[in-house]
Amino acid sequence: MDQSRQDNLKLAIAAILIACCALSLGDALIKQHSASFVIWQIFVMRSLIALPFLVYIVRIRSCELPIKPTHLAWTLLRSLILVLMWIFYFAALPHIELAIAAAAYYTLPIMIGLLGAVFLGEKVTRAGWLSLFIGFVGTLLILQPQADDFNAYALLPLVSAFFYAVAMILTRSKCQNEKPAVLSLWLNICFVGVGALALLLIKIWDPGENVIAVNPFLFGNWTPMWLDEWKTMAILSIAIVIGSTGAAFAYQNGPPSIIASLDFAYVGLAVVWGFVLFSEVPGLLASSGIVLIVIAGIITSWRKSV
Repeated sequence: MDQSRQDNLKLAIAAILIACCALSLGDALIKQHSASFVIWQIFVMRSLIALPFLVYIVRIRSCELPIKPTHLAWTLLRSLILVLMWIFYFAALPHIELAIAAAAYYTLPIMIGLLGAVFLGEKVTRAGWLSLFIGFVGTLLILQPQADDFNAYALLPLVSAFFYAVAMILTRSKCQNEKPAVLSLWLNICFVGVGALALLLIKIWDPGENVIAVNPFLFGNWTPMWLDEWKTMAILSIAIVIGSTGAAFAYQNGPPSIIASLDFAYVGLAVVWGFVLFSEVPGLLASSGIVLIVIAGIITSWRKSV
């Protein structure tokens, strides 16, 4: 097959930048509305709106493409791990700056490199160890574990990044032949299932006002939805559809070395949305850490593509 004819670098670059913009805006809106919605309501309603579009994408792309994945069990496990990833990431957003959460989360290329070495036998080169060291220093600058104002919630995006790395290992080893749109479809099905189950358990448990007051984003009640709430959910659904399909298109149509580097635009866009929506300005140490993590991630992505 003619690879030069197959690639479309300009469209791939545009796709990954649009995907980063959509995902970062969606996450910023979730942070903005974390006091209004419980996380499980966002999971259920966002994905219920997105599912018809994803079904349409799957069917319109190939009329012969089945909605059921080839390896259902591995696809479900991958989807559940990704749902855990988003739970930890979203749980941190009401408590830390969006830019800090994004930078901590984007330690994931480093974690993917480590897990790849352990489980897939991928060799860690000198450049790989350099990126691990730079990323570790950047993480310390962001978390500042000895500082008086250390926020333990900043650890949650790191846990989120670990879950994403595990999901990526599963994607490469067990789900490599699945279509991206089918994987996205089943991910959103899991979002609906997990969100509905969590809402049911909260209803049965009845955590009480004190528990809800400590963390309303996790244990709050369902918010009645009027026009403004439906608009917010519609925007979040559009963001997740554009983000997931745009990223898949980008990696299919451009060299990974270029696309993975541009994927870090999410961190910069998170800084922008944090300033525009919340007037958040990271401090000097945190900003330095963000820069170091981006550099480490670019080194990791470049190393794995050459």
